[in-house]
Amino acid sequence: MVVHSPLVEMPLFPLGSVLFPAGRLSLRIFEPRYLDLVRECTRQGSGFGVCLILQGREAGAPAVPTAVGTVARITDFHRDDDGLLGIVAEGGSRFRVERSRVRSDGLLRGYAEVWPAEPELPVPVEFSLLQSILERLIETMAPHWRHAPRSAYDDASWLGFRLAELLPLDAAEQQHMLELTDPVQRLAELRDILPRFQKP
Repeated sequence: MVVHSPLVEMPLFPLGSVLFPAGRLSLRIFEPRYLDLVRECTRQGSGFGVCLILQGREAGAPAVPTAVGTVARITDFHRDDDGLLGIVAEGGSRFRVERSRVRSDGLLRGYAEVWPAEPELPVPVEFSLLQSILERLIETMAPHWRHAPRSAYDDASWLGFRLAELLPLDAAEQQHMLELTDPVQRLAELRDILPRFQKP
């Protein structure tokens, strides 16, 4: 018998990019509905759901998001020189939206099943090249990961999520990597598409 966890209600923030667990997200907030979202999350100490946009745009009319997304928790905020609110958030658990509604102010709220964290699995030896590739990507593209412990590179889930966010995948491919639930399968699929990025 499959036991489903109770649905969690959360505000949703459809974006043109994918947020992965432990990933970092920087946003500039200017629409009233998202200022309300930040206030709610700050007051309650809660997160919001980030989902890739399927149809529509980040600003304006409510967009149609994917069902699977990542909970984001605000870790820092500041005022930019132009007066806009800037926030930094970190990706947490993944979730699947079972149903949603649009509030009168245009803010989307979802009722979602939150997924458990992936198990920590050691990186199989045949994927050791991916560890070296990630080290190079972090050196040039993601300095905030430079001090990640060596043990993180040996975790198949962490390695796969970091590669999926730093390799030049298109948004649909990133979404596919987010939705996979087997960390080793994710590494295998990433390895298979690497030749696309190699210079002739």
